[in-house]
Amino acid sequence: MGTEDKIVVGISIGDINGIGSEIILKTFEDSRMLEFCTPVIFASVKLMSFFKKHFETDINFHGIDKIEDLIPKKINVLNVWKEHVNVSFGEENEKGGEYAIKSLKAAVAALKESKIDALVTAPINKSNIQSEGFNFPGHTDYLAQELQGDSLMLLISESLRVGLLTDHVAVKDVVKNITRERIDNKINTIHQTLIEDFAIEKPKIAVLGINPHTGDNGIIGDEDDTLLRPALDNIRKNGKMVFGPYAADSFFGSGNYKNFDAIIASYHDQGLIPFKTLAFGKGVNFTAGLNRIRTSPDHGTAFDLAGKNEANFESFREAVFSAISIYNTREEYKEISKNPLQTSRKRSYSKKK
Repeated sequence: MGTEDKIVVGISIGDINGIGSEIILKTFEDSRMLEFCTPVIFASVKLMSFFKKHFETDINFHGIDKIEDLIPKKINVLNVWKEHVNVSFGEENEKGGEYAIKSLKAAVAALKESKIDALVTAPINKSNIQSEGFNFPGHTDYLAQELQGDSLMLLISESLRVGLLTDHVAVKDVVKNITRERIDNKINTIHQTLIEDFAIEKPKIAVLGINPHTGDNGIIGDEDDTLLRPALDNIRKNGKMVFGPYAADSFFGSGNYKNFDAIIASYHDQGLIPFKTLAFGKGVNFTAGLNRIRTSPDHGTAFDLAGKNEANFESFREAVFSAISIYNTREEYKEISKNPLQTSRKRSYSKKK
């Protein structure tokens, strides 16, 4: 647990030319946020002072050179670097990616060492982060390497949770990446995270088909019949309440998603298009299945809005709240697991509306 029982939330700055700085500042302009957590921004005081001046905010920072010096009820900025950095709002360039990764690596190192309790990542650009020292499609793949467990990209909102069998995979490669082992692993992961991180004792999980109309009895592909259905049948035999595969085109429009605790989509856009349609601006990306907690907003760098003081910060604020909530729920689960006689669970954290 963080200093003075406040959860310590680490924040990576994201692409310095995007909207990350703005949504971070707007989130913590509200001093009530400090009642829920102690934030640590992994960047530099010089850079954050530039952003403070640019966005004309009266927010105050506490600069530190090592995380052990953080002060609760303050917005701490850990100096990951000391040099001056030029910011070019809205521009995709090498510097934006370089400092995004410096911030991310420092934050993940602190997370691994339990110096922070949870990590919230501001958006990065998947193109300019690529280098000899960082060759990953995005946050999720890097975290999967650095942390323990089987990662699952899980989009969450107040009324919807959508996980993915395959995430950042080209459409032409989706089918060959959906294996029996992957199906088993992803469903096991989402089942466990619903229990441990969301306090759902008997989760109901829906799975969307691979092909249109789940193949129409093999007319539009046979993967649903030869791969997905047998895998789900076997999982059900082990006692998990897993349903489907469902035809994806009507699943959300019919409101059927409301009958389940989580939905697993076969590929990225099959899950993210309906999620962002229903929850955009308030959705959160949670990397489930790992031994540490990481969340992020459900949007990207938004270079077209960068520096204009027009970015919506609600999704980032929700990501902070979700990280706190998941941390608390997971800690409660650990305590209850130590005492098998305890049969009821209560969430001590209630998100401020």
